[in-house]
Parts: sequence; structure tokens; C-alpha cells
Amino acid sequence: MKKMKIDYLHAANRDALGIRRNASGRALADAIALTAEVCGQALSPAAAELMADDLGDFDEAVTLAALARCRQELQGPLKLADILARLDDGRPDAEQAWDMVPKSELASVVWTDEMAHAWGIALPLLNGGDADGARRTFCEAYAKAVLSARGRRQPAHWQPSLGSDVGAREPVLLEALRKGRLSAAHVEQLLPCPAGSLLEAEIAAQVNIKKLH
Repeated sequence: MKKMKIDYLHAANRDALGIRRNASGRALADAIALTAEVCGQALSPAAAELMADDLGDFDEAVTLAALARCRQELQGPLKLADILARLDDGRPDAEQAWDMVPKSELASVVWTDEMAHAWGIALPLLNGGDADGARRTFCEAYAKAVLSARGRRQPAHWQPSLGSDVGAREPVLLEALRKGRLSAAHVEQLLPCPAGSLLEAEIAAQVNIKKLH
């Protein structure tokens, strides 16, 4: 899965108005303008260039994929938030995030800052027996938090939250290791001693994969 690419060196490529004028920026502006037209409302070249500049810190392929989703899913004016909401930066979408969060104190999870934030808002509803309301509240709060983080150009930050069921922690942590969300050293610190053959095998597998690349 491709992750958000943030490039802080692009500031030297901006003109006095803050607009990128390189070939890549112009191509992205053209793609934004065409997407806006497909969605139902044309953008001026200046507006398309401004949006391209706002999105220039993200990996271009990821941005183009988000634009493709916009063309498939939107009807009406194309907004920057529509594109940001569809960027694949390693964060799960709202429904996937809801499925991942722990529904009891027994369960462990490796989640993003935005998931933890939204879970704190939704938890009182779940504890009160309103599961549907908790899901809706979580998804709304999570979507807003993700949009805000992407607007600030913050990459996904994964952290563990360990439940009281010690035996169930290992598969959750090993999955996070496999997906690159936690380091092997971090996982080893969190698992009961001794770490066990599963962790050793997983670390060896990760090392072998790196050697192949």
C-alpha cells in the first residue's frame, strides 16, 4: 500500500503567489480541471493550479487515484476536501476503522491517532447500549479527524492499545508488524517474555523480504 509522501523541499519551487509552475504541477492541474468537468462544474485554470499546489506534497499517483474516485463517486462541484478524503495514505476508511477498534476492554488494537480520537467520542454511546449511534458518531468524528490531519500533511501514526486479554495481544501485534505499522523492536517490547518463536519467525520473514528488495 502506498503511503502519503510529504516533501518539504517544494517551497523553493513556488512563485510569489505560492503556485507550482513545474511540468508535474501543470499535469496535475489539468487532471483536476478535467475531473471537475466530469463531476459537473468547470474550474478556471487558476483554480485548478491552486488546488494542484495544495495537493503537491502528496504522492502524485495517490492523488491521481483519488481524482479517479472523485470522478466515479461525485456529482457536483469538486472541492479540495473531496480529494483529500479519498487519498490513500495508509489510513483505513471510516467503516474499516470502526471494524478495527476494540469493542471491549479485553481486545487489543493497533490504531491511528484519528481512530483513538474518534473512539473516545463514540465510547460513551457504546457503553450506553447504542451501538448504531456509536458507529455513526465514530465514523463522522474519524472522517473529520483524518481530513484535518491530511490538511496538515501529517502521515498516519500507528500506536498500540493493549487490552486485558494478554493471550490475544500477539496476533494483533504481529499483524501490525507484517503491515509495517509497528517496528519489530516495538513489538518485542510489548509481547510477554520470552517473545516466542512466532515473533522470531515474523522478524526473520521481514528481514528476508527486505533482502529481496
